[in-house]
Amino acid sequence: MPRRSAGSAAPSNDPTSTATSLSQKKVWPSTFTDGLPLPKLVVFDLDYTLWPFWVDTHVTPPLKALEGGLKVKDRYGEGYGFFADVGGVLDALRQKGIQIGAASRTHAPDLGREMLKLLKIPNASSPKDSHRAIDYFDYLQIYPGSKTSHFERINRESGIEYEDMLFFDDESRNKNVEVLGVVMWLVRDGVTREEMDAGVRSWRKRNKRVPN
Repeated sequence: MPRRSAGSAAPSNDPTSTATSLSQKKVWPSTFTDGLPLPKLVVFDLDYTLWPFWVDTHVTPPLKALEGGLKVKDRYGEGYGFFADVGGVLDALRQKGIQIGAASRTHAPDLGREMLKLLKIPNASSPKDSHRAIDYFDYLQIYPGSKTSHFERINRESGIEYEDMLFFDDESRNKNVEVLGVVMWLVRDGVTREEMDAGVRSWRKRNKRVPN
C-alpha cells in the first residue's frame, strides 16, 4: 500500500479521519450480532492500521488535542486522527466484552502512547460522553521488536490462548505471528467495520468455529 513520505502528514481534512459523522460509529460489525463465536482478544497494529500515518516519522511533538480529542495537532499544526470507523469498532469490542490490545514496533513508543491518550472515542449511545482511546486497550506492546515478541508478552499477561486472538495489521510480513497460532488479517486502508467482519470470519474458518 502506498505511504506518505516522511515529510508529509495526514491532512486535517482527510475524509478517512475521525472527523467524519459520528453516526457511522453506531453501526456494529455484522459478525458481532450473528450469534457465532468471536475471539477473546483483538489486537491492532497502530500505523496505517488504526491511523493513516507513521507516528515516528510524520508526527512532531509536542501534541495538542483538537475538536474535543477527535484529532490532535503537532508542533507544525498538522492534524492527526484515527481512520473513520476505528472509534466505532473499539466501542463495539468493549461493549461485546472482547479484550483489546495494541502491537506496534514504532521507534517512537512514547509518542504513540501520547497519541492514544489524547485521542478520544465518543460513546456510540452518547457521543458527548467520550473516553481516552488508551483506556480501551487492555494490553499495550508499543516498542521496536518483532510482532511475535509482542504476542508472547500479551499471552503471558492475559493468559489467553493464541488461538483465541485475532490480529489486524497492514504489513504482510507480520503474518509470522501465525506460527504462534494467532490469526492475522491484512488490512489495506485501515480498520473498518468490513475489515473487522472479514477478519472475524477468517478467524472462525481457521479455528473451525463455523457450523458445518
